[in-house]
Amino acid sequence: MVNETHPMPHPTKAPPVSDVRVLPSEKLGHNFVPEQYLPPGEDEYYLRMQQSGKPPGSWRHLRADEIEALVKNGNSCDEWDQMLVADPFTPQLINNSKFSGLVRIGRLEKVILEHHDLKLPAGITDSLVISCDVGDNCAIHNVRYLAYYILGDNVILLNVDEMNTTNHAKFGNGIVKDGEPEEVRIWIDLMNEAGGRAVLPFDGILPADAYLWAKYRDDAALLQRFHEMTQEQFDSRRGFYGTVGEQSVVKNSLIIKDTKIGPHCYIKGANKLKNLTIHSNEQEPSQIGEGVEMVNGIVGLGCNIFYGCKAVRFVMGNNCKLKYGARLIHSFLGDNSTVSCCELLNNLVFPAHEQHHNNSFLTASLVMGQSNIAAGVTIGSNHNSRANDGEIQAGRGFWPGLCTTLKHSCRFASFVLLVKGDYPAELDIPLPLALVTDDAPRDRLVVMPAYWWMYNMYALARNTWKFHSRDTRKTKAQHVEFDCFAPDTAEEIFQALRLLERWTAASYLRHRGEAPDGHGEATLEKLGRDLLAADEDRTAGIEILGAGLENSSRKTVILKAREGYRAYREMLHYYAMTNLLAYLQARPKATRATMCEDLSGPRQQSWINLGGQLVRSDDLERLLVDVKSGGLGSWAEVHRVYDRLWEAYPLVKQRHAFATLVDLLEVEELTAPLWNAALDRAVEIQEYVARQVYLSRKKDFDSPFRRITFRNAAEMTAVLGTAEGNSFVKHLGEETVRFRDLVAEVRRREAGNGSS
Repeated sequence: MVNETHPMPHPTKAPPVSDVRVLPSEKLGHNFVPEQYLPPGEDEYYLRMQQSGKPPGSWRHLRADEIEALVKNGNSCDEWDQMLVADPFTPQLINNSKFSGLVRIGRLEKVILEHHDLKLPAGITDSLVISCDVGDNCAIHNVRYLAYYILGDNVILLNVDEMNTTNHAKFGNGIVKDGEPEEVRIWIDLMNEAGGRAVLPFDGILPADAYLWAKYRDDAALLQRFHEMTQEQFDSRRGFYGTVGEQSVVKNSLIIKDTKIGPHCYIKGANKLKNLTIHSNEQEPSQIGEGVEMVNGIVGLGCNIFYGCKAVRFVMGNNCKLKYGARLIHSFLGDNSTVSCCELLNNLVFPAHEQHHNNSFLTASLVMGQSNIAAGVTIGSNHNSRANDGEIQAGRGFWPGLCTTLKHSCRFASFVLLVKGDYPAELDIPLPLALVTDDAPRDRLVVMPAYWWMYNMYALARNTWKFHSRDTRKTKAQHVEFDCFAPDTAEEIFQALRLLERWTAASYLRHRGEAPDGHGEATLEKLGRDLLAADEDRTAGIEILGAGLENSSRKTVILKAREGYRAYREMLHYYAMTNLLAYLQARPKATRATMCEDLSGPRQQSWINLGGQLVRSDDLERLLVDVKSGGLGSWAEVHRVYDRLWEAYPLVKQRHAFATLVDLLEVEELTAPLWNAALDRAVEIQEYVARQVYLSRKKDFDSPFRRITFRNAAEMTAVLGTAEGNSFVKHLGEETVRFRDLVAEVRRREAGNGSS
């Protein structure tokens, strides 16, 4: 077995092309599986018979008059006894075609198949068909080479140059077939160009699986189990046929090889599709369009790939779009993502990623979802470091501004916004929802904590709503937390509060001429807390400096530390109360007392973003131990654990919210007066959110420069609408009314139970 910590290097060159061999004509359509790979007593078709799913009595031999009609129509067959059909069979619908090997044709009637205004008669014309099963009433026209495929019912194949399956087809899975050398196994180099985080793609792989495999590289036993589970998940025998699901359409395409195509899939004008599994079904059909080339990969349900895209060694989750010449190479693109006009190399991208611009470039990155990469962003070529082994790790909601370049390696907390700039040194930004600026004229880095909450509430609040509304997946294999305020961001905020306290205290002491080095962290945090929480601004005129945020000697300035500190506390209160109110709403008989009894406990401070799903670190450790011990013996069993953790997550999250509120208030017990005060504060914050959503949107309409392209206010309103009429502004207003009503109901419940 391969050492997973250092997987075998990928071949840098394709194997030499074999010389053209001359074989006897009777070889066409036969000996698909070499004899040494056949079990005793089996023939080359034994796996095909299992795949077809139809009993042997479904087909019959041709009658003499049917053979005569076929010959009259310009058809030929190496062995007519090897051509089987089902009833009813209309031989007049097969013309100018050649058949070799065992060919079985389902019902064939005088019907028309229509797809997007394309109307074709069922039948086979001007085609070469080698050892295939053809479903009922299929339309196969001008397919120059169709070999070793099983077609479902009502499939349309039109103008296809080559559609072929080899006996060792793996359909995009990172496995080896019987007798194959380890060197042919397909790996995907995620997160790092140098290959130290390579994973094996497989049908059904989730971002969570890829994250565990790529991240926990120091655990050799775990990596070995992942390797074994992947190989064992698939049949290593040779001889499986390619499949095309029912009512799929493939037209005007060049090469389709070793590809499994799901039902209701639409492929038009593709250049090359090789070694793929393309998932599709009636509810979530996938489409592949003009000029597309895809090799060695997995395509999820409901995906659209159009207009010259290239994908090599890749995985695409469900409901993804790849458009306008985008390139996806050695990368995993999570569900609900859209990528166009750009290049992604060596990335693991969690769900809900947006990247739309021709001049954006994402390399060697772990991007944890709900992200947006702007035009001109180069993250990054690794040409700004000594070797190509640097990495970028970005938390949820990562949003670099236009023309941003970064130097590997960097790490960012959740919902960090980068102002456009050429950042000269590595960054480690632990402050969530922060605005980061490269202030080159003053030779400093500037960080404003809680920027989104203070100045762009419209975008922040809309994010959660937007990602939920865009999640049109019918099949949600990867569970995703879309709320911006969740246990992961709450814990980042707690860390940010401590950092702001230390930095503020240290800056205050330096301002007074004292050295902060002589004070411990606890002392600095207490002093910083007193300074930042005071009614009077005692830090006015003091430059607050951060530490450890940039790998350079220039200073890092923390802007509006006092305002950001208070904003962070508001966020924690808001997160805690919205989840506790959700707990009470789901339990009509629950009261403050029963809530405290059910939810009390220490705050879980370590959370893992597992492909978009948040899990406690101790839960994840138990999962990994079970994988290594064999208690979880397959990826399907691992996925069932993910499902169970997701089912338990709402209550786990509410327990974390309760502990967050208790720690924020710095109390041991949530008494009735404290709870009532917390409810009042929650209503105030909800109203602040709604107001700020409106005001941050209204700024766009009040700007005099926004008006300069319009003749008058009426034209502007006709084109842009109004801030008051904005659908999301109205949605937040309605949410605020419901929030107040829920708080009032909770108060009435408490009063009815005699609580004060």
